[in-house]
Amino acid sequence: MKKLSFFNKFIFVINLVTGLLLLLACIVPYTTSASFSFLSLGVPMLVIFNLFFFAYWLIKRKRLLWFSLIVLVIGYISLGTFIRFKIGADSLDENSLKVMSYNVFGFSGYHNSISSKTPQKIADFIVNENPDIISFQEYSSRINKTVVKDIYPYKYLDGGYGRDGSRVIQAIYSKYPIVNTGALNFPESANHAIYADIAIESDTIRVYNLHLESLSIRPRMVKNERSDRLFKRLRNSFEKQHEQALIFRKNAEQSPYAKIVCVDLNNTQFSSAYQIIKGDMKDSFAEQGAGYGKTINFWRFPFRIDFILADTEIEILGHKNYSIRYSDHEPVMASFKLSPDK
Repeated sequence: MKKLSFFNKFIFVINLVTGLLLLLACIVPYTTSASFSFLSLGVPMLVIFNLFFFAYWLIKRKRLLWFSLIVLVIGYISLGTFIRFKIGADSLDENSLKVMSYNVFGFSGYHNSISSKTPQKIADFIVNENPDIISFQEYSSRINKTVVKDIYPYKYLDGGYGRDGSRVIQAIYSKYPIVNTGALNFPESANHAIYADIAIESDTIRVYNLHLESLSIRPRMVKNERSDRLFKRLRNSFEKQHEQALIFRKNAEQSPYAKIVCVDLNNTQFSSAYQIIKGDMKDSFAEQGAGYGKTINFWRFPFRIDFILADTEIEILGHKNYSIRYSDHEPVMASFKLSPDK
């Protein structure tokens, strides 16, 4: 350190801070502390910073490169990668069970794309992609005016500000018979979860549709809200996400059937909520996806907050992310092969 110039000392201080923050982020999935949960949102950026610092010290031929290298290795072992390299484009097996998860923002469009034509555009997209089962978050009955209702004879809806004023609508649409349904109440929240037991030929599976507590962050709110109030509000949202994940886990452990879980997590795969919900299930993107897996942009920064998970006995054959802007979220779809004994 003594031989470093003032500039390089300044660089190393920033390097030290970002490295320590990434190390702290490594414990987020395994802690109940909501105060650390903020770091789960910044993992990709922290990794990029540490890669930059590693390259910088490597070019400078300084031993300080070992700090960032060790931090990156620990981060990879603890958190995994947020980019999946795969030869070839995303693909789905047309002869398999295809499940889509989509937060449709009430079918109203998003920002400059808000339009009365949005329900039909989403309907056309769904007809073209032809999933067997769809989990809608922030559903609206506007879609019932489209051709989608003729393709999916079975559906389950729960919640709705228009009905009882308590919570947003979740919906599951299916080409296969729904033999049982249920809902999970999230205390003091407009969000909730539903599930449907779906008979597919000789098998029955349980499909969950989860919508966890929103962080409700908008650029204008961040600019105008006091930092202490913003921190307190976000911390409360992280606590609710953790509580909601535990509610799901308790119910899921009692499921008599193999599970497929569609979830708008409102957080990343580096969060404790994701860790609790996933358990020993498989993440379709981690198994068969490609690239970064972005499902939403916040301040033009991409996040993967929408997931499809499946029990280990269900084989994941494919995963696809869609880059369409009919909502603030982008849909994801996965294809599956059910185990013969399920």
